[in-house]
Amino acid sequence: MSPLPSPTASDGPSAPPVAPVTVVGIGADGWAGLTGAARDALTAAEVLIGGPRQLVLLPDAACAGERVSWPSPLRPAVPLLLEKYAGLRIAVLASGDPMFYGIGRALSEELGPAALRVLPHPSSVSYACARAGWPVEDTEVVTVVGRPVARLAAALHQGRRVLVLSAGAGTPGEIAALLRERGFGPSRMRVMEQLGSADERTYEGTADRWEHAPGDPLNVVAVDCVRAADARRLGAGPGLPDSAYEHDGQLTKRHVRAATLAALAPAPGELLWDIGGGSGSIGIEWMRTHPSCRAVTVERDPERAARITRNADALGVPALRVVLGAAPTALDGLPAPDAVFIGGGLTAPGLLDAVWAALPVGGRLVANTVTLESEALLARWYRRHGGDLVKLAVAHAVAVGGFTGWRQAMAVTQWSVTKTADEPAEEPTAQAQAQAQEAEDRT
Repeated sequence: MSPLPSPTASDGPSAPPVAPVTVVGIGADGWAGLTGAARDALTAAEVLIGGPRQLVLLPDAACAGERVSWPSPLRPAVPLLLEKYAGLRIAVLASGDPMFYGIGRALSEELGPAALRVLPHPSSVSYACARAGWPVEDTEVVTVVGRPVARLAAALHQGRRVLVLSAGAGTPGEIAALLRERGFGPSRMRVMEQLGSADERTYEGTADRWEHAPGDPLNVVAVDCVRAADARRLGAGPGLPDSAYEHDGQLTKRHVRAATLAALAPAPGELLWDIGGGSGSIGIEWMRTHPSCRAVTVERDPERAARITRNADALGVPALRVVLGAAPTALDGLPAPDAVFIGGGLTAPGLLDAVWAALPVGGRLVANTVTLESEALLARWYRRHGGDLVKLAVAHAVAVGGFTGWRQAMAVTQWSVTKTADEPAEEPTAQAQAQAQEAEDRT
């Protein structure tokens, strides 16, 4: 659906102005809590669109427009309803602030910001922080509305304050169970229901002794994170302990993993292809760097693919997408990546060519290997495209009788490169490769 023009735009001398869509945030206090501008917009609307819980808050006498409830699923219905009522004065109701996990985002994407007039109401986060005495800027917010509760795991750190936007009455119990499983049973939980209304209620307890029955579905849960004394500590940066993962030995080990993530250099909103996922550690830690980071892990072994999913849930990134199949065939149809990591299958015919073709200019490629055959392949690509070719060696202190010595892990050869606009037109000839190899041997 094409964006509606703004109120002052026109298609010609005879084209009348098109009324914008007004998005009105409304709280649990309903009509009484609205500003004069919000009331005027709802009174003047010819069509009122919202959820049943929001529409029932409007008095019939003040809001005479046609009332339309959002169908389920909501997102596909947005352009259809806007097209059906185009040209009429439309008011859309949203809970609290429409631009904070609300319908405002979908409307802005469909119509463009110029066709929207947004009248926000205090969000549930503002109310909850006011009740708890928490500074909003120091409070992490996690929504589980339409999303797995496992997302909360990535936000759990000693001393942190987290607000969870609930999906319903059962969410507090699910949060308590997750906190216990992740070693945060001593955490204090406060459930705040119907914030801002006359029926507002708060009850609390610790996750390890949570016995409250499900209450009102409209609730927010405030969590004061306290890690149990015997619980494993997980940092926010790359290089989680190997013990944080369920694995069968196919795992990029901690120190190499940290170096690999540094070379991949994740940034907010970027997408990673993790090829040869193994235990999923690279894709998982890529996504843990920022909530908006995305990753697709390609793994050909069904058992490992299932293990990757379990690891992603346990470490708070259940949105990690796992593609079962062998690369490069399994890469067909995937969205273009910002970065690619190849941890296995380097010698598969056409894999590097397919990955290189999929990378945009500025995209990063990092490949790790421990075999001579794959190392030789990386050396050829390094000579052609440049970048950094390094060898990572890690040794661990171990007991040697009554003394201590070093045990060397297998060295990892890593090639990392950023794709530029000035790329060689073709692969070097066999003669050129031989000459380059001879020069390399001399040095």
